[in-house]
Amino acid sequence: MLTQDIYDSYIQILKHELIPAMGCTEPIALAYCANALVELLGDIPAKTDAYICGNIIKNVKSVIVPKTGGLKGLEASICAGYFAKNNKSGFSVLESLTENDIPLINEYLDKENIQVFPASKPFRLYIELHGEDKKGNKAIVIIAGEHTNICYKEINGKVLLNRDYQEIKDDELIFKKLNVKDIIEFADNVDVSLVYDLIKRQIDCNYNIALEGINNKYGANIGSVLLDTYGDNVNIRAKAYAAAASDARMSGCALPVIILSGSGNQGITASVPVYIFAQDMGVPEDELIRAVLVSDLITLDQKKEIGRLSAFCGATLAAIGAACGICYLKKGKEKEISHTIVNSLGIISGMVCDGAKPSCAAKIAEAIDSALLGYYMYCHHEQFRSGDGIITKGVENTIENIGKMARLGMDKTDDEILKIMCTCKPSKKTTA
Repeated sequence: MLTQDIYDSYIQILKHELIPAMGCTEPIALAYCANALVELLGDIPAKTDAYICGNIIKNVKSVIVPKTGGLKGLEASICAGYFAKNNKSGFSVLESLTENDIPLINEYLDKENIQVFPASKPFRLYIELHGEDKKGNKAIVIIAGEHTNICYKEINGKVLLNRDYQEIKDDELIFKKLNVKDIIEFADNVDVSLVYDLIKRQIDCNYNIALEGINNKYGANIGSVLLDTYGDNVNIRAKAYAAAASDARMSGCALPVIILSGSGNQGITASVPVYIFAQDMGVPEDELIRAVLVSDLITLDQKKEIGRLSAFCGATLAAIGAACGICYLKKGKEKEISHTIVNSLGIISGMVCDGAKPSCAAKIAEAIDSALLGYYMYCHHEQFRSGDGIITKGVENTIENIGKMARLGMDKTDDEILKIMCTCKPSKKTTA
């Protein structure tokens, strides 16, 4: 029987996770931190030293920053935040930028007043900006643990804010409550009115940017390639529309996305395929809401041992979440969903994250394909068994194995990926 504590915790998790963002969340985190630095100094810094962790660096390096006229990279992200108007808007901090700001951003970047250094802190998500204005005033702002978690502020040596910036411990505790059995029971019994606005917004925003990606040219146009090559049956559409949304987002589209686990790509992948299948099946809206809820929470259950950023491609787990949501639409319950997870993890575990970029769209398509195969395997009474690689008895035990592999086993992988990526610097501006 689902306890009230679990029930309330799952609603709290959804409210915490499903929030809007414009653009890739790592460049936006830099912009948000930079905007807070301007607010603290009262002016745009004449000089900036930025200390940034590897996961932020690799996820900012190759994506276009929205509303900058095609700029990309660390310095462009910081500079965009300097010229944004509203520090209170979190992941939507760049909404206030206009066409008039683009030449100002370019002019500032030409001065090369922003210096970037690798952060020495051992956190997977860490940004530390030191700014100095023309009068010699100095300020520091630090974000750690989560993309908009400002935990330190200092102006001219006076500390205004100093919170413990370890990885977010409270979140770790609440996320430990996630498990497949309770997620299905929660989805079956939740008062839909308590989650309707959250999930409906996720579906609407993420499908809108998918349509934008399908109807226009962004990135590598993976969605269009899939539809043109393989046709438009529901399995292909599920992959194509999710990929198209990612392509648009990675290429600077300013439409908002509802994120999951701090990631727009994961928020897209967890929701768009489920919506495509629900459309094809003609299910009632409340069943769609419950199915996307299953997808979101299964995604987070798989990520609870990994964290928000790692060398493991999080979209893989969101695709498995989507397959579980589709399974739920087709009346699957704990047994069917558990086997879908284990089969899918046996197929696709280990896809690496080499930063945010156009190929994310293709990875999403392949992850969805593999996750659907995991589901269809079980529909045909086929499954992977304990001892097959890192698969073990029990879905939560298998998820734990994947978490260990990603968190502990792939640390060195993350370092090597970053070294490789930093040998080739992309241009600050794209003509795409």
